[in-house]
Amino acid sequence: MKALVYTAPEVMELMECPVPEPGENEVLIRVAYSGICGSELSGFLGHNSLRKPPMIFGHELSGFIEKVDATGEALGLRKGMRVTANPLVTCGRCSYCLAGQEPLCPERKLLSAALPGSNAEFVKLPASFVHPLPDHVSLIQGALTEPVACGARVAELTAAGPDDTVLVVGMGPIGVFALQAVLLSGAGRVIAVDLSHDRLSFAASLGAITVNPRTEDLALRIKELTDGRGVSAAIDAVGAAITRRQCAESVMAGGRLVFTGLHQTETSFDFNDLVRRELKIFGSFAYSKANFKVALGWISEGRIGLEDRIEIAPLSDGAQWFERLIKAPGREIKVLLRVSEEQ
Repeated sequence: MKALVYTAPEVMELMECPVPEPGENEVLIRVAYSGICGSELSGFLGHNSLRKPPMIFGHELSGFIEKVDATGEALGLRKGMRVTANPLVTCGRCSYCLAGQEPLCPERKLLSAALPGSNAEFVKLPASFVHPLPDHVSLIQGALTEPVACGARVAELTAAGPDDTVLVVGMGPIGVFALQAVLLSGAGRVIAVDLSHDRLSFAASLGAITVNPRTEDLALRIKELTDGRGVSAAIDAVGAAITRRQCAESVMAGGRLVFTGLHQTETSFDFNDLVRRELKIFGSFAYSKANFKVALGWISEGRIGLEDRIEIAPLSDGAQWFERLIKAPGREIKVLLRVSEEQ
């Protein structure tokens, strides 16, 4: 099969690789669309400890079932069925899994990190992690389920209500989905921050108040919008030292900080200030199985999406898009690699 393989920092090669052979209780999926994730961009640069070459990236996917055994059939899966998949494979037996905290499973394995990913013609997963798509949900929409699930988890940790103002820094895919998820979950108001006018324009269309730190003083604007108190919760969807500090400086005493971006490893904080203001700090790595189902439900109901901000590119152009998204991103918010044609 053809696969886009990460072979060294800043090197992606289109190669011929063996088709994975599904084992017992596994499903083989012929991939239709595979998204490029921000964490994979840092991996492409060699900055992500979970991604070592050679590796097939891709964990946001949709496609068709190619092979399924009796276990999958018992779950309602059939050859040719249109599906998406939860790429965070967990054990289902540990205390974390049993408590619905699958991202903390000590045996977790993510496609594109511990397991070969979906930037290839075929990918295999356990049958219980494969989800049929409703007839009215397109394969393009289905490929967005994983990043929407990330947004659902962020919103869950943010725990914002109608009286709360939430700050979201970074209007990439996870930031945009976190913004929408926070509003869907009942937050009263959201402030979106980014350096891109195009992305802020999209955030405004979703109902956010927008701030561009290039043209406005972010700290002053937050004070103006919150009567000097600060926001109830702040979400960093970038993962840079400066954006993490901006979130910490913007949140009110007793508020919540949710860090989901993974761009840089180290960040310095005034921890005495965090202690004195009794801030609640959360990391948001992925999502639970429940979050994934919520995400697919929101997509099915047409309540969340990216409208015309999705760029479709052939798998053969994947290497170019990794470089472009790092060096010169445009108005697109999500790039999906088209791996095979729709049936």
